[in-house]
Amino acid sequence: MKASSLPLLNVTRKPGRTWALALLTAFLALSVFGGSVVVYSLRQGLNSLESRLGADIIVLPSSAQSKVSFEKLLLQGTTGAFYMDADLVEEIRRAEGVAVAAPQTFLASLKADCCSVKIQVIGMDPETDFIVQPWIEQSYARSLGSLDVAVGCKVEADVGEIIRIYDERCKVVARLAPTGTGLDTAVYCDMATMNALLQAAEGKGVTHKITSDGADTVSAVYVKVREGYSIDQVNNYLNGHLRKATAVRTKSMLTQVSDSLAAVSRTVAGLIGAVWVLALVILLIAYAMMINERRREFAVLRLLGASRRMLGAMALKESFLCGLLGGIGGTGLACLTVFPFTALIESSLGLPYLTPSPGWVAALACLTVLSAAAAGALTSLWAARRLSKTDPGTVLREGV
Repeated sequence: MKASSLPLLNVTRKPGRTWALALLTAFLALSVFGGSVVVYSLRQGLNSLESRLGADIIVLPSSAQSKVSFEKLLLQGTTGAFYMDADLVEEIRRAEGVAVAAPQTFLASLKADCCSVKIQVIGMDPETDFIVQPWIEQSYARSLGSLDVAVGCKVEADVGEIIRIYDERCKVVARLAPTGTGLDTAVYCDMATMNALLQAAEGKGVTHKITSDGADTVSAVYVKVREGYSIDQVNNYLNGHLRKATAVRTKSMLTQVSDSLAAVSRTVAGLIGAVWVLALVILLIAYAMMINERRREFAVLRLLGASRRMLGAMALKESFLCGLLGGIGGTGLACLTVFPFTALIESSLGLPYLTPSPGWVAALACLTVLSAAAAGALTSLWAARRLSKTDPGTVLREGV
């Protein structure tokens, strides 16, 4: 028997001991991998929201906050059936310091033939829109035509397919990149298409709080402030001059999200750190007890010519194999726990949540597995070195 085969034999012939040590490292890998994915997904969702939301100010009907909080509207893309006079758009555009004002009209969530979940129809003016249009242009260089729609990434329709909304056949011309918010289930169209959908809804007996021409109402106006002007001053001016409408700075809401995200990150990081410390202590005790029970085995190996370095290397390899097994199991369990429940995590936290790319996940999984294996190996090495300093003759005489 070769000395190099002893670590693998010890691991396979003692399944109870092996699985006990593997479970400890699996718990470590589960917490580290799962926590890291959640925190990174939250940060990625916020970054996507910041890059996609180019507005400095959002103007909404004053009554809207009784139906949905402004923060929820921004962060989760939750819209609803609230409207204000379209004349406010021109009034906003005339305000000093306003560079662009882009209106949007929301249709209450409805069920379309394409999807297993309700979708949100959002009408916009492609000529003035600077929120959605730049994202549409990444995959569709032309303006939206009659009954053309751009869909969020979670809408079950590919480019070129036809989706039916109130029996109107709408052609999907673009799919938008993920945002990690409810806007991923939205359908975007121009106002001509919006009016056609409203008329189709009325023909089916479905009524909305908006006329079928849709020209006299809007749901929100996204405002970009001219360079050199104070966003706060423009925001205060709009709040002081607009009737039945409220202007809200997007930065203030994003700051609240950043604070919430920082709190979540600190909590998760603290839990991961506590798990690391607890797991390392438990592993240290477990390996110390295990190696202490193998004192006679180590003593016999010493008498047969094994050096202290050889014993340390053997213990290191055994613990590395157990840690590797536990790291793979814990990481796999974390994948089964986190990824299938992305929507539940997003809704529970109430924050933008954008799952990382497969490449990033694979890299983190490898790093987690290696870290868990290394943690087990280092704790066992300390215990093995202490035991190797004991005189083998003394150990064997203790059992006589």
